[in-house]
Formats: sequence, C-alpha cells, structure tokens
Amino acid sequence: MNAFKLNLFFIIPLFFLACDGTTNPSKLFEIQLEGNQTEFQKNQAVGISVKNLKNKEIDKITYTLDNKEITLNNDKITLDQLELGAKTLTANISFEGETVEVSKGIKLLAEHAPEIYTYEILNVYPHDMDAYTQGLEFHKDTLYESTGKKGKSSLRQVDFKTGEILKKIDLDNTYFGEGITILNNKIYQLTWQSGVGFIYDLKDFKKIDSFKYNQSKEGWGLCNDGNKIFKSDGTEKIWYLNPETMAEEGHFETVTNTSIFNKANELEYVDGKIYANVYQKESMMIIDAKSGAIEGVINFGGLKEKVTQHQNLDVLNGVAFHPERKTFFVTGKNWDKLFEVNILKK
Repeated sequence: MNAFKLNLFFIIPLFFLACDGTTNPSKLFEIQLEGNQTEFQKNQAVGISVKNLKNKEIDKITYTLDNKEITLNNDKITLDQLELGAKTLTANISFEGETVEVSKGIKLLAEHAPEIYTYEILNVYPHDMDAYTQGLEFHKDTLYESTGKKGKSSLRQVDFKTGEILKKIDLDNTYFGEGITILNNKIYQLTWQSGVGFIYDLKDFKKIDSFKYNQSKEGWGLCNDGNKIFKSDGTEKIWYLNPETMAEEGHFETVTNTSIFNKANELEYVDGKIYANVYQKESMMIIDAKSGAIEGVINFGGLKEKVTQHQNLDVLNGVAFHPERKTFFVTGKNWDKLFEVNILKK
C-alpha cells in the first residue's frame, strides 16, 4: 500500500506536468511564417521564426521541408523545391538539454499562372459511338483504346483512319475499364474502383499479369515517359509506378499558382509534359511531369457540338499523341468522331 502511494506521489505531478504542456512541443514552441501565410509560390523567400511560448533557453533550430533540410538566409527560407503541393515544414529545436519537433502544413504553388491554349482541327475520323472512351494511346501508327462501363468495358486495337476495330477483348462484367498505356511491348490497363489493373501482351492481347493499387485511391488515367508509369486516381495526386513491379514509388500533386487541383483524368506524356483531360470539362491541362505545375490549359470548347448528338453522348475524354505526325488525337465518351488537332497558344 505504501509503495502504491509512493508511485502515485510521482505519477500525479507528471500528469499535471503533461497537462500543463511542458512536455508537449506545440505548447512550448510554434513556427511563425511571414504574414501568417500558409500558401506560397515556388521560389518565394519567406521569413520564418519560432515563437518561444514558455521562454525556454533555445540552443539551436534547424528546419526541414518534407524531411529535407533547408537553410536560412537573413531569417528567410527560399521555397525552391522541385515538387509542388502540400508540404510539411518542421522545426527541430534543441533547448535546455532536450530536443523537440514542431510542424506546420503549407502549400507550395506554381510560380506562374497557366497559359491559355486553343486548338485547330486538322482531320476528322470515324469513331465507335458505343465506345465509352477511357484510355487512348498510339503505338507507332496504330491506335489502342480502353472503354468503360460495367458490361461494356474493353481493350481495343483500332485503325484510326477508318474507325475499324482490328482486335478487341472484353473485360469481365464486374470491371469498369479505365486508362491504358503501352511500354516495353506490354499494355497496362486500369479499372476504376476495383483496385486492380491488368497487363497484356501487346501483340496478341493475352493477359499476362495483374496488379493491385497500393495508396492510390482509384484507377483513372495512365501514361509513361519510357521509364516509369504515371497514374491519376481522381485526387490531386499523380503517382509514378515502377513498370516491372507496378509498385507506387511516389507521387506529385497538380497545382496552379493559386490552388491545388484535383481533376486530372486521362493522361498522355509528351516531352516532359503530361496532357490530362479535366474531369467533366471541355478542357485539358498541360502539367510539368516533375514539379506538378499546371503550365497550360487547353480550351476544347465547341468540339462536342461537332459530333452526332444523342442521348448517351458524354464528355470529352481521351488524348493520344501520334509520335510521327506530331499531332494530338482527341475524342469523347460515346462520340462518333475522332479529331486530329494542333494545340496552339492563344
């Protein structure tokens, strides 16, 4: 009993010490940023300090942004990190023989506003009106297409000039087909909410493997840069995947100079940029594939009016770059036309 009272004697002061906040870093220190802002643009220099809430004797402070150390210059940090989006700023504080960390969430946005682009139609080709287009990609001069809707999802090889379906396999009725990309003679295809994708042999469409999503939310769009695969999932994130293991090895966030944006759908990679359909919009983003900065927006307004109007007609979706013609091909869900276009700065 006496031992219990003795332990209680020590425990109670410790309890009040914790409640008083002296062992809680956020009660001791607080990161303060210039102007009390939490949103900044790339390369912006920002004044930073630590507010000493309990007047502790501070020996040293170091700062990290997403676990990478950053240096001060005249009590300012320069936000010149490559990847943009939501970040965690941390101060590591040594004081009176102890060390604690306090953090603050910030948003790192693009340095410049997106430029505005328009389009010119070069050619118009027939397209299957029943194709609920989810993925579109050229391999040499042949077009490959993935279609969606449960019970109607498929993978196709198409003669783009005639619209003829040269080869086609249907997905199981439980799957909703989504984006595709072609790399190393393999076709990679996503499904929407089933958490699984499929890998096919390019030549005969034989299914050779499947893969599961890890942290990414859903399956939307795919593209590749020749080494890694990029995947959109309906959030602000674009993931990069190892094509051998399909492991998600990281992600970046798509941002403008004013906000983080979360509507990237079908994807196409061209010369360091990702061209992404904006979900439910007649527009497309041009995204820097390293930083996530949305550098341009293409207005495809009026294109939907050029196809046959019918009750199942849906939104613009599907973008493919022809490597030899150096032109883009775009269509939509249940559109009866495929458009070859040039993209022009407005």
